[in-house]
Amino acid sequence: MPKAKERKHALLSASSAKKWIHCPPSARLEDSIPEEESDYAKEGALAHNIGELKLQKLFTDTNMTSRTYKSRLKKFQQEEYYTREMESVTDEYVDYVSGIAFGFPSAPFVAIEKRLDYSPWAPEGFGTGDCIIIYGKELHVIDFKYGKGVPVKAEGNYQLALYALGAYHEFKALFQIEEVHLHIVQPRTSNISLWSTTLEEILSWGELVVKPAAEKAFKGEGDFRPADYCKGDTDNYCKSGFCRAYGRCRVTADQNMELFKQAWNEKENKANLPPLLSWEEVGKLLKEAMFLKTWVQNLEKAALGELVAGKEVPGWKVVEGRSNRTLSDADSAFAELMQAGYDEAALFKKEPVTLTELEKLLSKEDKQTILSKYTTKPQGKPTLVPEDDARPAMTVHRTSAVEAFGGENLYG
Repeated sequence: MPKAKERKHALLSASSAKKWIHCPPSARLEDSIPEEESDYAKEGALAHNIGELKLQKLFTDTNMTSRTYKSRLKKFQQEEYYTREMESVTDEYVDYVSGIAFGFPSAPFVAIEKRLDYSPWAPEGFGTGDCIIIYGKELHVIDFKYGKGVPVKAEGNYQLALYALGAYHEFKALFQIEEVHLHIVQPRTSNISLWSTTLEEILSWGELVVKPAAEKAFKGEGDFRPADYCKGDTDNYCKSGFCRAYGRCRVTADQNMELFKQAWNEKENKANLPPLLSWEEVGKLLKEAMFLKTWVQNLEKAALGELVAGKEVPGWKVVEGRSNRTLSDADSAFAELMQAGYDEAALFKKEPVTLTELEKLLSKEDKQTILSKYTTKPQGKPTLVPEDDARPAMTVHRTSAVEAFGGENLYG
């Protein structure tokens, strides 16, 4: 078994804490499955690097020259996943951190991208806190999220709470910390989330919740718990597929099939049932099928990965999907066509860039002063979601027969 220092990430990482705290044996099970870094993760890592550089110049490396700063920033700007949007997004993050740090009567302690050891609560547990600020009795843990999917809440956030434990463990001899403030800065979703609590509460959580779960998780013991953990929780690793073992997890498979079976076999006397499902039955089956849909997608992903790696999944094979023709050398092709007498105007279309691409090109000020007054958002396409979804229900206009046919019945 590899030791913590040999790992890029801890087995009991802070970012996956919700997973291994609720489902302890998933940590070792998932550890046996190779991890693939997504494009989104690479984008986020680059944005973090840019944010780190900006904060370093401002707080921890104030002697950094403008030349050094520009040189380092230029290297990041030349990377594959760089977009101009990263500048404005990281500026918002830096502004938020600055607002906290410069709000104290004197300079606070600031640590950027700090490795935090919370192993007293979770064996070999460590992670990297984006920004730690300590002043007097206050500990601020600030986490920068580049993603623009689901807004992340600071309240009860396992990842940040573990970072708080790690920061306390690191600095308890230097600071008499009593208050803990957890911050999520997620500019691309306009999400700023803050949760304040006491060190006593965080330490109690560490002892009563983290420690017992971490001991089981590290040993690969405990119960698999997809049922009460996954169902109805929009912020979980199981249903969303962030657990690498999700697609092949036997307990999840058993649970999903049992739930669907129960929903379908609920009626005792099926002989007298009508041939069409009632809308109540449709709603019930859909609710269970939503979990099956995500699970099946992960099953497919797991099987595809196995087959692409040259291994076998009985009953399945890999075929080439649909692809579109492309020009291997578009510049040469168009140059030759123009030499053959084709008009350049007929070969090239002049089209404006998309709104998303335009926003990436503009400064934050120009987006607000120029672009915002021309930006409208049409009503979205009707989308089916469970009634406990946080989004407000769409207003549906029920058209009467009179309205539909343009007036009163003139033939009655």
